[in-house]
Parts: sequence; structure tokens; C-alpha cells
Amino acid sequence: MLLSVRNLHTWYELRQRMFGRAGYVRAVDGVTFDLAEGEAIAVVGESGCGKSSLAKTILGLYRPTQGEFFFQGQPMHAADRRTLRWYRRQVGFVQQDPYGALPPFMTVHRILEEPLIIHGIRKPQRQERIHEVLEEVRLVPIEDFIGKFPHMLSGGQQQRLVIARAMLLRPKLIVADEPVSMLDASVRVEILDLLRTLQTAHRLAVLYITHDLSAVRHYAERIFVMYGGRLVEKAMVADLLGNPLHPYTRALLQAIPDADAANSETYRQIPAGEPPSLLNPPPGCRFHPRCPLVIAGLCDTQEPPEFEPEPLHHTLCWLYRDEKP
Repeated sequence: MLLSVRNLHTWYELRQRMFGRAGYVRAVDGVTFDLAEGEAIAVVGESGCGKSSLAKTILGLYRPTQGEFFFQGQPMHAADRRTLRWYRRQVGFVQQDPYGALPPFMTVHRILEEPLIIHGIRKPQRQERIHEVLEEVRLVPIEDFIGKFPHMLSGGQQQRLVIARAMLLRPKLIVADEPVSMLDASVRVEILDLLRTLQTAHRLAVLYITHDLSAVRHYAERIFVMYGGRLVEKAMVADLLGNPLHPYTRALLQAIPDADAANSETYRQIPAGEPPSLLNPPPGCRFHPRCPLVIAGLCDTQEPPEFEPEPLHHTLCWLYRDEKP
């Protein structure tokens, strides 16, 4: 297994100036999953559910508060500086805002050369690698782009450059955090197709973070649904989209707009209430204050374990309490 995550927690401490500690924001609160080589997994959920914190913990940018994660069998949750340096060659990061992710005072060549210098790649190899990745992300002819600054590129070209930088060190895992959310609709499909092509060509594992279920149905093999810092449902794409088990997953699917005007009265069935506070999450199931199927005395008092009502289809929901957890 390429990546194994076990009971991962990432909490942020809040402090008040006069009164000391105010509490912890439980951004990631007990996440477990495996990611195989060459596999694409999409993590979906509304804003503030902990998706980006999970991504940055996997990248090694945040230290987990509790739990473990392993890359090729090596523990990364408490890795020393030397191990982290090795790990960061194995993992590429594609950010949400391409312009904000690129240093505005560097040319395309300098942006791509910097990571290679840091990791000790010799100059002849650096030039060869830069040309390779620019061709792979289709920023060609190379002479037209190599001397440009980020502000001279379109949004789609900037994101292609971010992807090129992520691919420079030939990683085994790509973490893509909302990589198309800031792009025009006409460019989004091109960028997703590019990521899919690179994944296939280099047998990359991809952890794709998004809030848009409709964008991943043709991209990922599995979908994880995140709510309140926890993965409330995990399944193969076809199984989850065809038979969602958790009430929150059903709400997400029902909230996808339908192009058919005849369905205009039903396509926005959004559950009442607000997402839970990660500073003070509700007891029991995180979704119970908004759930139309809540079981009084159970959902509001006890956190559900992970059930498997169907093969390879897992959910945190007391509706399936008769199934084997």
C-alpha cells in the first residue's frame, strides 16, 4: 500500500490574549483510509469540513495531533527532517489558486528550476527535466513560455505550470486541493483530463480534494465524503453515486443542480441548519442536528462506528447498526 492513514487527528489550538487556551479546532478528527499506487481518490464535502487540513497533514505541512500515516511503509507522522525531505520528493501539491501559488517575481524557468536546485539535481538534468514537464502539461512551444512571468499567463496556463512544478521530482503521489475551482468552466475539463493523463502515464496516486461531486464522477475510483472532520462515507464511485447510504451524502447529491427545468422544484433539497462547529462539535453523530432520519437517544449521544452495509461501502451512520461494524 502506498499511503496508509490510521485514526488521524489534526487539531488547531486557539488562545485568548488574556485568558490563555480557548480550545481546539478539530479540523481532522479520526480519519482512516488506504491509497494504493495508481489510484485516484476524491475527498468531497462542503467548505470548512476539514478537507484542506487533511491534505496539508498528508503533505507533511502540519504535524498530526494524534494518529499515524505511513508512506511505502515508513512512518511520516513523526518523521525527522531528513525523512521529510525524502518524502517531499515523493509527493506533489497542486494548489487551488494558481496565481497565488506562483512567485510573481520569477520566470517560468526559475519557478521550475528552484525545486530541482533544492533537491540537488545537476544543471544538465535540470534543463532536460524542465523541458519534459512543460511538454507534458502542454505549455508549448516551450520558447514562448520559458521566459514569462506568472501574470503573463492565463488562468489555465498558470494551473498547468503549477501541475508542472508538482511533477518535476517525479512523485508517486499528487495531492490536488480544489485544482479547478478558480478556473473558467471551459478550462476545468482540460485540466482534469491533463491530471488523468499524467496519472495514467506515471502511475500516480492522486488525492483529489473538492466540494463538487459532479466534477469527480469520471475522474476518481473511490469517493470519501467528509463532514465535521470525519469521513462519513467511503465507497467506489458508482456505488456511492448510485446508492448513497449516509443522509449527508444524499443531501450533497440532491443539491447538485439539474439542467432540466422540469426538476427545478426538487434539485435544491438542502438540509436545514448549519455545518457543525469544529471548535465545539455536537455530541454523537456530527450530522444529527440536521439529519431528517435522526434516531433520538442514539444519534445525539453516541458517535457511530464505521459500518459496512455493502462490500467495500463504509459509512458512519446508526441507521446501519444491525450491520457488522
